[in-house]
Amino acid sequence: MDMSQVLPEECLAHIISYTSPTDACRCALVSRNFQTAADTDVVWKGFLPSDLDEIISSSPATQLTALSKKELYFHLCNNPILVNNGIMSFALEKHGGKKCYMIGARGLSIIWGHTPSYWTWKPLPDESRFSEVAELRYVWWLDVKGWIDSKILSPKTTYAAYLVFKLTDSTSGFDKRLVELSVNFEGSAGEEKRHVFLDVPPYYDMPPLPRERSDGWMEVEMGEFFYDSEDVGSVMAYLKEVDNYTTKNGLIIEGIEFRPKEGK
Repeated sequence: MDMSQVLPEECLAHIISYTSPTDACRCALVSRNFQTAADTDVVWKGFLPSDLDEIISSSPATQLTALSKKELYFHLCNNPILVNNGIMSFALEKHGGKKCYMIGARGLSIIWGHTPSYWTWKPLPDESRFSEVAELRYVWWLDVKGWIDSKILSPKTTYAAYLVFKLTDSTSGFDKRLVELSVNFEGSAGEEKRHVFLDVPPYYDMPPLPRERSDGWMEVEMGEFFYDSEDVGSVMAYLKEVDNYTTKNGLIIEGIEFRPKEGK
């Protein structure tokens, strides 16, 4: 018996709303009746964050209100929107609808970031989602931090933080010295530290290694953490390299991204 011929659309939609975005898309392939039910706002509203209206209210992307819930879901999966006065971006993880945030370079703490002889700020309108990125001109002491309030993340989720960057043709120093990366809840005891080359020498193959993203930038994982649901304060992601005998230049930072860890 074809249940879609027996149950009303509202009932089918209610049942599908207890599944996942992936399952809802599969249901839409079963029959025309299932597709009609699976595409309704009743189903896709449940896959969107409960505070989405508040998040969108801080974004200049006003066209979002005209989209259906399903259209909105996939738009946010594929098109990050700027929030918080343009210093952060927000998106959804496609398979489960978990929240993803990137803190743009202007929202990071960069030592000597406002000293033009060390760092310059410039727009890359065809490459970056943000109005400005930070380019390292010349420094011995590299120190970059980013904080995110854990309350705005999706609960019961393992997150990872990623440094999103590019290297210029004239980069130097990052193939000679390992940079230190770490992620931890602010004020917590102990932290996992990782040491990586941002400009990987040919002989080096120890993970984690930087990798190219679909948007043309590079990323390297800084660390991971599990957010339960409690108010545990802010999470800090930290990049540093403080060897005063090695100059470093040619690093462009777009931001630090916090998104659900793949496979967890």
